[in-house]
Amino acid sequence: MRRLGFGLGLLLLGAVVLSPVIVALGLDSLPGDFAVGLGHSHVGVPVTYSLCASMGLTLLYYALKG
Repeated sequence: MRRLGFGLGLLLLGAVVLSPVIVALGLDSLPGDFAVGLGHSHVGVPVTYSLCASMGLTLLYYALKG
């Protein structure tokens, strides 16, 4: 149970860290991404891309850890 909590925490932390990187790449949004527009400003949060990238990095971490 403790490993599952660590894995989920690592997944969430990776998603938060990778979110600005995904935005900088300028990829199209996927279902599950948030987009907020207020007046002349627009902010998009790529939740799906970030979670997928974080999941891949978490699996790579566990594979290399042994």
